[in-house]
Amino acid sequence: MSPDIADDYQASAPFEGPEKLLEIWFAPSAAYVPALDNACEHKTGLRTVSRQTWEDMLDIVKCKVLSVIEGTEMDAYLLSESSFFVSPHRLILKTCGTTLNLLGLPRILEIAAQEAKLTTVYRFFYSRKSFMFPERQLGPHRDWKQEVEYLDQIFTNGSAYTVGKVNGDHWLLYLTSAEGYPAVIPPHHTPVETEDRHVDYTIEILMSDLSPKARQPFFFLDPVEGDGVTPSSLAGELSEKLGITNIFPPTLTHLDAYAFQPCGYSSNALIKWGHESLENDFDWSPTTANGQPGIRHSGEGYYTIHVTPEEGWSYASFECNVPLSSKVSHDGKIPDLMALIKRVVNIFEPGRITLTLFISSEDNDTGNETAIEAAQRAFKVALTESPIAPCQTQKNEARMYKRTDKINYEFGGYDLAFASFELN
Repeated sequence: MSPDIADDYQASAPFEGPEKLLEIWFAPSAAYVPALDNACEHKTGLRTVSRQTWEDMLDIVKCKVLSVIEGTEMDAYLLSESSFFVSPHRLILKTCGTTLNLLGLPRILEIAAQEAKLTTVYRFFYSRKSFMFPERQLGPHRDWKQEVEYLDQIFTNGSAYTVGKVNGDHWLLYLTSAEGYPAVIPPHHTPVETEDRHVDYTIEILMSDLSPKARQPFFFLDPVEGDGVTPSSLAGELSEKLGITNIFPPTLTHLDAYAFQPCGYSSNALIKWGHESLENDFDWSPTTANGQPGIRHSGEGYYTIHVTPEEGWSYASFECNVPLSSKVSHDGKIPDLMALIKRVVNIFEPGRITLTLFISSEDNDTGNETAIEAAQRAFKVALTESPIAPCQTQKNEARMYKRTDKINYEFGGYDLAFASFELN
């Protein structure tokens, strides 16, 4: 389809691309999950809950499951409106449009208690970028005050924050303080041979005003299915064409993608990361700042991408929880933070970008500077100090950005780096 046709096409009503992101920790790690009769190998805790049970919960939220991929540490559900990730001890529900994300919370708490014996919440996070069309939202999502009031009825230890310009792009966050857990894992819990403490690290790249050339590939006005072509196979081909499959090494990535008709794209990916894949690429070394032996890290992470390409409300989001180095590296298999930002921005060519890095504060020490300050430096260098060559435009035009906001926050147990950029 030509770019002109893509520009002419508009849905009957604007679609709210910016997502509502809900994350619930029922325990500090999978090691604390109670033993269950139906558990097997890595399928413990919340991963023992049936797909049908989760689908019934998602009916409350007003979205559907399109597909599921199962990893060693988590299951990734691709939804009609974004994504749902299930780990033994943690859930991440990310939904866009006018979905009722928070209304699914009471049912999630019931399922966790009844089917996984997880009766308390260790930590809770809810965040979102400012809406483009707040007047279209339903239920408690009509405004931030209502969302906070709704959550305060469920949690007694919550705090709400507005980060950024109230009259511009800003980010909203509600989180609870950690509930105490014993230092020693109770014997009735699931046995774990070696407990590998994972860095809790989440980077979001939220992009608006995508260029016409970058938006055009995400329109599918012609019939998608037929002759062996499905929404998943079409999205897979597009992922390869645009370089999405190469954001992380394909050998470490299991990608699940979907092309929406007449327009739109979503994908989940599970990524294997560990000592080998992080070689020469990891800030948190096996030796701590005081010279004591550190903890080696490995695990399975995710990234998720969602694209709304219509002119007037174009939006794309990228979220990832694989720990990335803020130092430039050419040897590691996992991209450093600057390389990741450039790869993502090259694909979508946004006019405006909001970046957030949320990291557990016990891991926020790289020696001379904190991880969030190192991240802020990486944000700036990636977007303002070296031109980004678009991969979609036919002209060889470099794209340069200017930073319009920079904020660091320290919370109980977590630190946040927030920054906004616009085309220069």
